[in-house]
Amino acid sequence: MHDINNILQSSTLILTTFVFIIGLFIGSFLNVVIYRLPVMMKQGWKKECTEYLELEAIKESAPFNLFIPGSKCGKCQAAIKPYQNIPLFSYLLLAGKCAQCKTHISLRYPIIESFTAICSVIVAWQFGYSSAMFFALLLTWSLIALSFIDIDQQLLPDSINLPILWLGLFLSVFSIYTDTRSSIIGAIAGYLSLWTVYQLFKLATGKEGMGYGDFKLLALFGAWLGWQYLPIIILLSSLLATVIGIAMVIFANKDRNSPISFGPYIAAAGWLALVWGEQINGFYLAFIGI
Repeated sequence: MHDINNILQSSTLILTTFVFIIGLFIGSFLNVVIYRLPVMMKQGWKKECTEYLELEAIKESAPFNLFIPGSKCGKCQAAIKPYQNIPLFSYLLLAGKCAQCKTHISLRYPIIESFTAICSVIVAWQFGYSSAMFFALLLTWSLIALSFIDIDQQLLPDSINLPILWLGLFLSVFSIYTDTRSSIIGAIAGYLSLWTVYQLFKLATGKEGMGYGDFKLLALFGAWLGWQYLPIIILLSSLLATVIGIAMVIFANKDRNSPISFGPYIAAAGWLALVWGEQINGFYLAFIGI
């Protein structure tokens, strides 16, 4: 184990190659999380509502979680064998089709796997073989899951959001990314800043402009990076949302009045601040003349 650590520390090429492979497998698992976690949450909500309203209990269905049942084709229900479930490689080997019924497999699966691997390599390249790299990878993977769940369901699950937020506060004790004082203030300021915008927007329009998950996600970045990075995260996320929103209206004929998920933009801006925060902050301060 000591020799492996030495190799990963001494060779950036070996480290990034190793992280790329791990990232592909994590991306494959994230595909499962993105699909199954919302279903699990809805099943839990139905059970809680049934118990609260004292209705007739819903008949227990077959176990459904992140590991059970095994993966299968959505059309023919054929079980996907282990060698058919190798990230990216199996998709290419099967030419993007089910081995049994030849139904096209969504391109989204290899895209998420590849995207996760590429983001993981960037983190490894930036932080090197260190504790900061390991925790940054965990945050990166969590953000990818949160972003795609929000895109699909307009939902940012507390089961991912809150543990990662608490982890950021805990890491501040060791000053891995920021100090404890900045982390605590950042978590509070991150939550209250969007909460205040939400309340003012609701007061002015009578509508809800965003969800509570967005408040918690910004609080998460405040806990990980400190309050100093919140302004640039808010600015970047707003800029990304504006540019992409306009592009979708123009090129994808998206209804301008339809709700959008803001979580992915906060996640993207926060991840950029995690990886290149000092450079972005330095550029921003120079741009405004401070």
